[in-house]
Amino acid sequence: MSLNAIMGDRDGARGGNSVVAFAPPSTVRCCRSATWSAVEIETTEVLRHEPFAYEFTAPRHLLIASATDRYDGETRVDGLPGSHLRAWNRKMTFVPAGCQFSGWQKPRGLCRGAHLYIDPRSSLLQTDLRFAEIQFRPRLLFFDRDLWDTTAKLRAQVGSSDQKQTAYAEALSIALACELMRVNESGLPAVTRSRGGLPEWQQKKLMQYIDEHLAEDVSLSSLAVLVQLSPYHFSRMFKQSFDTPPHRYLTNRRIERAKSLLAARKLSVTEIGLNVGFSETSSFTSAFRKVTGETPTDYRRRVAAK
Repeated sequence: MSLNAIMGDRDGARGGNSVVAFAPPSTVRCCRSATWSAVEIETTEVLRHEPFAYEFTAPRHLLIASATDRYDGETRVDGLPGSHLRAWNRKMTFVPAGCQFSGWQKPRGLCRGAHLYIDPRSSLLQTDLRFAEIQFRPRLLFFDRDLWDTTAKLRAQVGSSDQKQTAYAEALSIALACELMRVNESGLPAVTRSRGGLPEWQQKKLMQYIDEHLAEDVSLSSLAVLVQLSPYHFSRMFKQSFDTPPHRYLTNRRIERAKSLLAARKLSVTEIGLNVGFSETSSFTSAFRKVTGETPTDYRRRVAAK
């Protein structure tokens, strides 16, 4: 699989776009957006478990907050080596104005992320910060808690028209610029790389086994036996490879399968819970809400209303 193979002859995802372009466009959509003096934000949602490509080049900075892992893919930013990292959940990418950002991926789940476009010449960021004069370096798939938290606060303001909330969003925009300046001056590596963990063939074997046995009681020991490791070493190496413990990974996969079944509207919520390994509807509802922020019934209604 490659970027060109996905994009083909399509013109809609070429560089020079003011926002990130996706191909095919039906795989990802913009859910909500908001624009303030210095920052424009779009929340995006992956709609299909299919490979898609993306590309972006513009005279403004781009900060991406990702919320799902990927089965496969490659991401590139001018000036850095490409990354095949699969663990994308809670990862961020920063693309300075004028740099090209591109890649492709096969997503592991249908979830939402955020794209923040920062105008380096906005008057809001010039008086004290002189933001336009800073030579920012690209960063690919990194994590910084303060920057992540500020991004989350900005995302929470999308859809608000209250004047006080607008003033708060402007203040958060300044905070975001300060966080970007701090990260730019820090010693954080420009590219996050895989560190140790399970070999690729073992990762694929585990992913396939888990997806084929979601309705069953999948124990830590059974997964460890599958790759011939002790439970202790398996748990440690699994987290290094997938950036999450085995039990949480299993729960997330069950919830992703449940989302697909809820959208199909062929089974009841109780039947879907049993289908993905929950013996009681209450435990299914609790796990679903913890991962998605809404109940299975609410999710089904929201999807049906689209």
